Amino acid sequence: MEETYFRRGFGLKSQVQPLIDLEYHSALVEDIRAEGNRKVLGDVTVRLAKEFGFCYGVDRAIDYAYETRHKFPEKRIRLVGEIIHNPHVNQRIRDMGMDFIQPGGQGAFDFSDLTEQDVVILPAFGVTVQDLAALREIGCVLVDTTCGSVLLVWKRVESYARDGFTAVIHGKHYHEESRATASQVRNHEDGRYIIVLNMEEADLICDYIARRPNRLSREAFIQHFQGKTTEGFDPDLHLQKIGVANQTTMLANESLAIGARIREAMVEGSWEEYAESHFRSFGTICSATQERQDAIEAMMDEGPPEVMIVMGGYNSSNTDHLAHLCRKFTTTYHIEDAACIDPEDGTIRHKPDVGSATPEVVVTAWMPEGPFDLGMSAGASTPNNKIGEALVRILEIRGVEYQFTG
Repeated sequence: MEETYFRRGFGLKSQVQPLIDLEYHSALVEDIRAEGNRKVLGDVTVRLAKEFGFCYGVDRAIDYAYETRHKFPEKRIRLVGEIIHNPHVNQRIRDMGMDFIQPGGQGAFDFSDLTEQDVVILPAFGVTVQDLAALREIGCVLVDTTCGSVLLVWKRVESYARDGFTAVIHGKHYHEESRATASQVRNHEDGRYIIVLNMEEADLICDYIARRPNRLSREAFIQHFQGKTTEGFDPDLHLQKIGVANQTTMLANESLAIGARIREAMVEGSWEEYAESHFRSFGTICSATQERQDAIEAMMDEGPPEVMIVMGGYNSSNTDHLAHLCRKFTTTYHIEDAACIDPEDGTIRHKPDVGSATPEVVVTAWMPEGPFDLGMSAGASTPNNKIGEALVRILEIRGVEYQFTG
C-alpha cells in the first residue's frame, strides 16, 4: 500500500535549503549577531535579544512545506489553516501554489472538497483529533509538521484523560494549538478539559475548588466557561481531579503560577494528602518559547533600551507575550512586518496591546531625537530577513546608511 502519512519529511532538505536561506536570511542581522548582538549604527545602538526569530519547530515546518512542493510538483497541496503565524511566510507558501483551508465558525474546517489525490499539510500547531480522523478517512496524503513540543503536551493531556483527571489548559481557547491540545482528551470516553486564559480565570476555578464564599454558582461557572470546556462539563464532578497543562507559547511564569494556585486551592478545600493524589502538573512550555522570554529578561536586566521593537504576526501567541514582557520595562512596539515602518513619513504602525483583535495604531515621532538604544526581538515564526528589513527602514529614517562589514 502506498504511504500516505509523512512526519519526517522526504529527505529533500539539501535541495530546498538554498532557497530557504535565500528567502529568509539577513546579512545585517548576522553582522550584528557576530558582534555580540550589539552594534552602533549612526546614532542608534542596536541591541538584539540573544534568542529570537525562527525556532526549531518553525524551521522544520517550513522545510517540510518546501519539500512537499518539491516532492509533489503537480499535485494540489492544501494547508489546514496557516502553517505558522507569520504573514510573510504564509504568503510565500501561497506564492508556491499551496492553498490554505481557512476555519469557519467555531474554528471548524470544511474538508468536503478534498480527495485522495490531494496533499494536505498539517500546521506546526497540529490539528484536532476529529480533524485528523476526517482527513485520514478521505485518504489524502498527509504531511504532519506538528511541533515536537506540542506533541509532548498532547501526550500529557491524553494521560490525564486516561487516568480520570480533568485537563486544565492555560491557553487561548480559540487558538489552533489549544483546540488541538484539548481534543486529545477525546481519545478516552470520559476525558474532560477546561481552558483558562489567565490567572483571573484560574482563580474562578480555585474559588470553586476551595468552596470559598465568593465563588461562582454552578450555573454561573458553566456559563462563564461556555465554549472552553468539554460538552456537559460539571464543576461539581470534573474539578475533583486536575492535571495542569498549557499552550506551549504562553508566559511560562504565569503557567507555573496557575498550577501552584490550583494546588493550593485543593489543599484549602480538602487537605494535603488529597492534593497529592488528585493534582498533577508538568512544565509544558516549549524550550524555544522559554529561551526567548529569558532573553528579554536578560536584556532588560542589562538596562532597558529606550525603544523596543518586537516583530511577529498579530495572531502569534508567543510574539504577543514577548511584547507584553517588554512593555513592563520600556516603550514597546509590536509590529507584524517591516512594512509597518514607513521611511517616507517616519511613522510606525503597531499593535499597542495583547490580543489579535486589538486594532493597529499609527505613531509619529516615535524615536528619540538624539542617540538612543534600540532593542529588537521577534517571535518564533519571524524570519531574519524581516527583522533586517525593519532595521534598514529605521536607519533610513535616521539618515544612516548601513554598510556590511562581514
